[in-house]
Amino acid sequence: MSTIVHGAGAWSARLMVSLVILGSAEARAQWTQWGGPKRDFSVDVKGLADKWPEDGPHRLWTRELGDGYSTITVDDGKLYTMYRIAEDELVVCLDAKTGKTLWEHKYAAPFTKEMAEFGPGPHSTPLIVGEKVFTVGADMVLLAFEKSTGKIVWQHDLAQEFKATVPGRGYSCSPVAYKDTIIVPVGGPEDQPGQAVVAFKQSDGSVAWKNQSFEVTHSSPILINFAGEDQLVVFMAKELAGLNPANGELLWTHAHPTQYGANLSTPVWDGQDTLFCSAAYDSGSRAVRLVRKEGKTVPEELWFSKKVRIHHGNAVHIGDHVYGSSGDFGPAFFFGVNLKTGELAWRERGFTKATCVAADGKVVILDEDGQLALATASPKGLTVLSKCQLLKRTSWAAPTLAGTTLYIRDRKSIMALDLS
Repeated sequence: MSTIVHGAGAWSARLMVSLVILGSAEARAQWTQWGGPKRDFSVDVKGLADKWPEDGPHRLWTRELGDGYSTITVDDGKLYTMYRIAEDELVVCLDAKTGKTLWEHKYAAPFTKEMAEFGPGPHSTPLIVGEKVFTVGADMVLLAFEKSTGKIVWQHDLAQEFKATVPGRGYSCSPVAYKDTIIVPVGGPEDQPGQAVVAFKQSDGSVAWKNQSFEVTHSSPILINFAGEDQLVVFMAKELAGLNPANGELLWTHAHPTQYGANLSTPVWDGQDTLFCSAAYDSGSRAVRLVRKEGKTVPEELWFSKKVRIHHGNAVHIGDHVYGSSGDFGPAFFFGVNLKTGELAWRERGFTKATCVAADGKVVILDEDGQLALATASPKGLTVLSKCQLLKRTSWAAPTLAGTTLYIRDRKSIMALDLS
């Protein structure tokens, strides 16, 4: 027996189907690591609005959370991030639809004098792989959780076990997954070389490999594939380097010195042969092209410029250009620079230091004062489509876009917004 739905009933049925499909799509939407699906702060999504109301996009929910700069990751309708209360750090799992806490784990993370200058952290972003969540706290405590329950599977105190020095202002690197391992910069004293980067087995936390003796800083590693070869790119205190992610062996290195060894931002890969890296503190930006010579990868510098200096934010690659926010302790500007030539296309005022995400032909910008904007970026300039004030307390955590839902946070609250 068939059922025929007429008139308003048919419209209601179609609406319900649409909502179910939309809900399913949002549930499947993922942002499982620092930088999103491809670790490049871009996401393949359609349906973002071309403009917002004056007071900003529709707020789905908002709630207080706690101190810290950890970005939000998303998987299967759940959010994962980190925050601090007094002398403790917390890893938390939230319901993506409501913001309600599903589980959280608290552990001691003593506040230090060095943390006081810019806030105590945590800074690192949770990594989701399969049924596990991996986090690293400001004091270099590495934890592996069951994703669904918050039960600890294994843990390492990296500072204690590897005699590593906790970086000033706290550890900031976000782990990256490669095959059955997770990889993190660790470092250590001169009498214990060969552990600048360490890979741990995801299953039990055992050390798969440790290698190199670079001085560790705050930048998070990325994975690239060049000429059919997987490479782990690490931005260390004095250089940009490529390692074999299977064993940590050095493939190439290129100098990028910075005051205080403060290379903080994440390198940008164009998907073909060129890397962009940038730092503040009287440093600048450079592009390095990888070439193959006698069966080896060789870096060739394309350009270096002090006109663009990313502090601790991020940049996105669109077409032949890189777009991001330049500035450290003085005025900041949003910029566009030609990746191949280093030619500065434009500089745009109107934002303090900012982070950004590229999606659906647009760029979503969040500056440190909590101002959120929707814009388009091209070699001709930045066109701001909408802008609103949403957050209040030092918004250094980069925005997370899962489907058409944007998640943002500052040092007090977390918010979900509908950008469709």
